[in-house]
Amino acid sequence: MSQKPKAVILLSGGLDSATCLAIARDQGFEPLAISFRYGQRHQHELAAAARVASALGAARHMIADIDLRAFGGSALTADIAVPKDRDESEMSRGIPITYVPARNTIFLSFALALAEVEQAQDIFIGVNAVDYSGYPDCRPDFIEAFERMANLATKAAGGDGRKLTIHAPLIRLSKAEIIRTGLELGVDYGLTTSCYDPAPDGRACGHCDACTLRLKGFAEAGLTDPAPYAEPR
Repeated sequence: MSQKPKAVILLSGGLDSATCLAIARDQGFEPLAISFRYGQRHQHELAAAARVASALGAARHMIADIDLRAFGGSALTADIAVPKDRDESEMSRGIPITYVPARNTIFLSFALALAEVEQAQDIFIGVNAVDYSGYPDCRPDFIEAFERMANLATKAAGGDGRKLTIHAPLIRLSKAEIIRTGLELGVDYGLTTSCYDPAPDGRACGHCDACTLRLKGFAEAGLTDPAPYAEPR
């Protein structure tokens, strides 16, 4: 029996990364999920990541500890208010305060290290540049540049000739298209969370940018979000 190729999946516990895990599994990969405890105010996402990894059959789920609070500069890692009730024009104006400096660069570097050790040649990341492209590290040119760097910087590529591919299968999809794709692949979005500023029990606020975009995606897909919210939706 041939062994499935391994792929490292960046898994936050949110809607997009859960869909990525399902896509990797559907494409025949053995998924190795990695999540991060990085000082984020919404650490409830780690419990969601564990639920998703288990439900979608990840062969392994590890949580790496790093502390981006040391740098601050983001509403997710510092004592800065999370923006609420913004419309799309406001959200698309500049880089939001919820951007965490260098976060995806750091996360992909950890994923790259895990891929080398596990002899995996594929990394999946759930970045998206359609519904909302405010984050510079969610854009196609960033992903392409990181892949080029990875294939210069590693023993696997430089010594063993094993080229790495970074997959961003959601990057050109709308949120509604992502949701439809995930449902076709068996994702239970009730297990996921996207909120930047949840209630103490983990229920989503329904007002931050992440909640707004998520709810918009479900509405455009003609569906109701199954995730719990602090207020009735």
